[in-house]
Amino acid sequence: MFSAYKDTIEDGDLVLGWMTRTAIKPIVVEKKEGLFNTRYGAFPHRNMDKYGAQLGSMSKQGFIHLIHPTPELWTLSLPHRTQIVYTTDSSYIVQRLKIRPGSTVIESGTGSGSFTHAISRSAGPTGKVYSYEFHEERYTLAKQEFERHQLHNVVPTHRDVCTDGFDIENTEVNATAVFLDLPAPWTAIPHLERVIDRSVVSRVCCFSPCFEQVVKAVQALQEAGWVDIEMVEVAAKRWESRLEMKRSLDEAITRLRDVKSRRETGLAKRNARIKVEAETGVEEEESDERDAKRTKIESGHRGYNPWGKGQKIKEGDESFEWTEVSKCEQEIKSHTSYLLFASRLPKLGEEVFDKDMCVRPYSERCPEASTESTEDATKTEA
Repeated sequence: MFSAYKDTIEDGDLVLGWMTRTAIKPIVVEKKEGLFNTRYGAFPHRNMDKYGAQLGSMSKQGFIHLIHPTPELWTLSLPHRTQIVYTTDSSYIVQRLKIRPGSTVIESGTGSGSFTHAISRSAGPTGKVYSYEFHEERYTLAKQEFERHQLHNVVPTHRDVCTDGFDIENTEVNATAVFLDLPAPWTAIPHLERVIDRSVVSRVCCFSPCFEQVVKAVQALQEAGWVDIEMVEVAAKRWESRLEMKRSLDEAITRLRDVKSRRETGLAKRNARIKVEAETGVEEEESDERDAKRTKIESGHRGYNPWGKGQKIKEGDESFEWTEVSKCEQEIKSHTSYLLFASRLPKLGEEVFDKDMCVRPYSERCPEASTESTEDATKTEA
């Protein structure tokens, strides 16, 4: 469901009901009796036919969009059982760990399953994701969720990896990428040696909200022989780009004059109305409504509203001149977690490079060959 797209919505499918950018609700479709209730109205499941369609409510007072689920949208709509890894971090982690179709990945700290969906898609049907969770209730809920979402390449396991390690009975893991979202990742790092693939470069990422956790994890990685250790903090900013209509100086002056004229006219009418009401004791509401309608009709043909609302013009309309503008969102996202990356060289690589990634001297790499060369040189001299 999350790895392949389809057009038709069938009974039992997952649909994401998009109401606003911050309000996306997951819906499990029940064609016979299902009803999705929102502040925009009620939406019968039987009317949900196509992904991407706009669906009106029964009262015709609102609508939602029926969106096909993706890991990114699921992250914004899933039920939170723990703090989750958002797309800003998960996309960078997947790239740094080089997770690709066919990869074998270890994830410790399943939690709400947000990151699991992302790496499951990246690993593809030929890959494998071994996800560990020590909390039994969260493990059970995550396992049921993975089955409903048809994440067939995910193998959930209930275990405390910090004490019991990552070994799975009758299974050879051989992972090339490891993600640790744990309170004490330094206690799990020594257990990785048994489950990573030592024939290639393996990579690990520790997701830690506190700097003290990072310090202890770095020490554990160094002691376990991991190299190329680096800490990263992702600070994302959303930029809004759009076309802004160009305004000439004459138009601006005309608009300001119209605003001033209308303000003066409005004040004069208001004072006159107050004077009439004081003399007669009768409010002139109907007269004001007629004036408002008349003003709207008279100003409509001019192509803009002097009060600033303007005529409805489609962005990019070739009848007007436009310029490209952009701005950063006002509310910047705060700190989520530190990302600690490291690499484990294959056994052959350890023979060539030391812990500082410097090439070892030939005498250290091939001590036997070095000894033979020395003996040959001695014989030659003799």
